[in-house]
Amino acid sequence: MGTVGGGTVSVLSRNAQEIARRAGRGIHISHAAAREYDPSLPGVSDIDRISDDAWAVVDDPEVAIVIELIGGYSPAKELVLKAIENGKHVVTANKALIALHGNEIFSAAQEKGVTVAFEAAVAGGIPIIKAVREGLAANQIEWIAGIINGTGNFILTEMRDKGREFADVLAEAQALGYAEADPTFDVEGIDAAHKLTILSAIAFGIPLQFDKTYTEGITRIEPQDVAFAEELGYRIKHLGITRKTPTGIEMRVHPTLIPERRLIANVDGVMNAVLVYGDAVGPTLYYGAGAGAEPTASAVIADVVDVVRALTTDPGNRVPHLAFQPDKLSSLAILPMEEVETAYYLRIQVQDVAGMLARVAGMLAEEGISIEAVKQQEPAPGESEVPLVMLTHRVREKRMDRAITRIEAFEGIRTPVIRIRVEHLG
Repeated sequence: MGTVGGGTVSVLSRNAQEIARRAGRGIHISHAAAREYDPSLPGVSDIDRISDDAWAVVDDPEVAIVIELIGGYSPAKELVLKAIENGKHVVTANKALIALHGNEIFSAAQEKGVTVAFEAAVAGGIPIIKAVREGLAANQIEWIAGIINGTGNFILTEMRDKGREFADVLAEAQALGYAEADPTFDVEGIDAAHKLTILSAIAFGIPLQFDKTYTEGITRIEPQDVAFAEELGYRIKHLGITRKTPTGIEMRVHPTLIPERRLIANVDGVMNAVLVYGDAVGPTLYYGAGAGAEPTASAVIADVVDVVRALTTDPGNRVPHLAFQPDKLSSLAILPMEEVETAYYLRIQVQDVAGMLARVAGMLAEEGISIEAVKQQEPAPGESEVPLVMLTHRVREKRMDRAITRIEAFEGIRTPVIRIRVEHLG
């Protein structure tokens, strides 16, 4: 009963009558496990039994549904598998657990005829799992692009609005409780990659494959990149993108330039947003709080209500865990990042001498890369180098890799090339 667990107890207690009306029967917490909790929290006094033994909960014969809000890989995985073995339905908000071990967990649940629900694992209170798995079931999903980590979005928003440095904003995010003491999962894109893995599986009917998700963080983004993007009519967002192509599935998390007119480019602060494109419905946008006690509890309890509604349903007729029937999952390959095609923003620190732009452009042209826009500033007094900023047309990543290797080896280039991918999301 930490942040999300406490929120779940409070919302279940406060909205008990409304939830019972929706579910068709009352939902009662009979047994909870917590090392520490606030006894004054609304609803805690209604719980029959509270101990520090999570195994006692999953082994309790009176418990029909186990809610796992521990997080991490272990002991969460072992507890969930034991609950399933005991014939209990499971509701979890644990994106890391589902992304890495979901295939094993869903297989075990299928054998036992129980449900594992995980709406809260992606984008907090936004019902994106239900939207893709059920509301858009008539569509072939073409692509999904999402801001699915609030910490990274807060940092990029502050850098844009106030011109602040990454490290400065990160320290504030930690002070505000948006980022952990070790912020690696947030700023390096690992948290978003967990969520994107799940979205990709339910969108395209493929097994969960976290290890094949390309992941890049925002630690190298500088205020000048944010400013250049603005001048060019773009905003930088840390996106998770998955797309179905004729040769396979793209799964990637990285900083991305988006045209400033796009709705998703204007999602600021700690908010999340997911843009889904279906062949029948076109683009649909889902926006809301991606974290927090009660927003996440909203998704947890929605899953509990779904499980309660389906308690008497034949297991073979329930909504499948990954949206597609288990024997109908696709073996489509996940594309390596070098095979992905996108446009690029490049910032190259060059010596302020005649002909540098032509030489860089020539190296790009030799790799089949055409330039859409160029921006070059005058050097500051006493400076011998200037930033050269380019936007390119779409090209396969391996060509850009070769071009950047050649550019960085050129004697007039002093620092590594900064590369940010560009998506127009049209």
